[in-house]
Amino acid sequence: MSTKQKLVVLISYGLDDERASVAWSIANGGIKSGLDVSIFLVSAGVDWVRKGAADNVHLNPKDPTMKEMIDAVVHNKCRIMVCPPCAEVRGYSVDNLIDGIELIGSGALHQLILEGAEVISI
Repeated sequence: MSTKQKLVVLISYGLDDERASVAWSIANGGIKSGLDVSIFLVSAGVDWVRKGAADNVHLNPKDPTMKEMIDAVVHNKCRIMVCPPCAEVRGYSVDNLIDGIELIGSGALHQLILEGAEVISI
């Protein structure tokens, strides 16, 4: 039995930075390539999963909208983790975030690395 290779995309850029569009695009490309993709959001990156925040954001006209890219990750049941202190400093609780988001510390990221995950940080 073969297990999927793991990819973690660590996203630190928020709603006003095109590099975040690249990160979500890489995550979606990983899904299409058959990778087991997880997202770890830190700093301003946590804003992407605040309810409604990405609904009208389209940073790169060559990419799908941010909502479409995030929805694709959620639809594919990828793990999306949010740094608790990063959320707290912005006043976010789990109730402010889209369904299925985990408020979990970096130990979860470390565990994925121990399991062989490759990490891309953007």
